[in-house]
Amino acid sequence: MAMTKPHFQAEKEAIIEQKEGRHGYTIKPRGLTIVWGNDERYWKLPKNGSNEPVELLQVSWLEVTATVDLESGKDYAISFKVELAPDAFGWRDIQAFLMAKVGKKGKYKWTKVKLAQDSNVGRFTIPDTNGLPFTIKSAGTTDSDNTLHFGLYEVWSGKWKGGLKIYEANVEDVTGK
Repeated sequence: MAMTKPHFQAEKEAIIEQKEGRHGYTIKPRGLTIVWGNDERYWKLPKNGSNEPVELLQVSWLEVTATVDLESGKDYAISFKVELAPDAFGWRDIQAFLMAKVGKKGKYKWTKVKLAQDSNVGRFTIPDTNGLPFTIKSAGTTDSDNTLHFGLYEVWSGKWKGGLKIYEANVEDVTGK
């Protein structure tokens, strides 16, 4: 019997780079690295090429990450398009975080994100920072490590949660906006 790894590793073909106009990325669910993502008790992954979201069934350790290359000297906004299922649970009274750093040795920048929404809201974007995006600056030189490491985390409460649907993550050049 073959042993599969419990964590889903990002598939490069699910990361769409925008090269014309403002540089950026749209990362579809299969472009995300998901802790416990290969375990059907915890996550429901969409089929290859599908526009369906990845759905969190239940976890106590939420860690969904991505990695993309940035152009040097630019500011980038990071966000996730998500939805809570009608039967979502465990999101009240806990803090989830969006965290990001540039380069392996970079220092993390973070913001709290609110996921305890009314499930009738439909899709929404996190973080909801009242119109101000969560941004990070790439390194200033082309020989610097400009790899962006970012993700959505809730690993501290130890509480079980479920019903989160993730449609995509977005990284957009907002330099001068």
